[in-house]
Amino acid sequence: MTPANGASAPEAVVEAALPPEVESEADAFQRQVDDLVSKTDVLERQVNEVVDFYDGKKHGSGGRKGGRYGAYGRGMPDLMRQFGVILREITDDKDSWPFREPVDVVGLQLHDYYKIITKPMDFSTIQNKMEGKDVTTYKNVREICADVRLIFANAMKYNDDENIVHLLAKSLLEKFEEKWQQFLPKVESEEKRQKEEESKGLLATNSSREAAIAKLAKDTDDELNQINKQLEELRKMVVHRCRKMTTDEKRKLGAGLCHLSPEDLNKALEIVAQDNPSFQTKAEEVDLDMDAQVMFCLFP
Repeated sequence: MTPANGASAPEAVVEAALPPEVESEADAFQRQVDDLVSKTDVLERQVNEVVDFYDGKKHGSGGRKGGRYGAYGRGMPDLMRQFGVILREITDDKDSWPFREPVDVVGLQLHDYYKIITKPMDFSTIQNKMEGKDVTTYKNVREICADVRLIFANAMKYNDDENIVHLLAKSLLEKFEEKWQQFLPKVESEEKRQKEEESKGLLATNSSREAAIAKLAKDTDDELNQINKQLEELRKMVVHRCRKMTTDEKRKLGAGLCHLSPEDLNKALEIVAQDNPSFQTKAEEVDLDMDAQVMFCLFP
């Protein structure tokens, strides 16, 4: 049942007897508490960020992702252009005619081709990928090299040893491998340089990030100390402003309890039981001696 004055909680019974200026002071106290709760939520997120960073550092996570050319950076496009010279030498060879375009499976009636060759490849497809015209692109020279080898491997796999296409593929592969071995030292040198550059960049990034996290940790600690001071000030204020309830206030509170709904009445009785463990809140009939209770009222 709801009290006649519209209050639905135990606190409303007491507040109804207080002057308006006391209510505004209580509201100010509540706003301070809400502000501290809000600050605490922010600090909790900051603490989690600091903990996550040092956990990640402990387990070796983190790092940078590369762009179009992966970890090889700006030096790799230049290598690709140089590698393009080797490709033109191979594709300009008079024996490269079977490998310049995709295999005409339909025209040549090669019904079993895709059952044997799971990843077709040809020089026009490689060129398109290098120029960014294909859906996929190359990240480094080694990927192009792998596709060139795949062209000849497919031809030798599908065609018999005595077949002309098989023989041309074997011959061109030997020429390509010779040129690749001559070019490989440049690739390895660039890969080594890029690895060292990335290592330095990653170290600088991590150092900068760690400095920022260290500052965040210090600022968070300072803010936590400040919140602790504010809490202590609020505690002292509450203790200072509390006083024991008068007999008349206890009488009004007791009368107000009789008008509470069953749910709110149970909440009120649970509050009483906090200071009196032997008090039975679940009994069918409760005898509450108001004079025996230690009751305080805020903001006299």
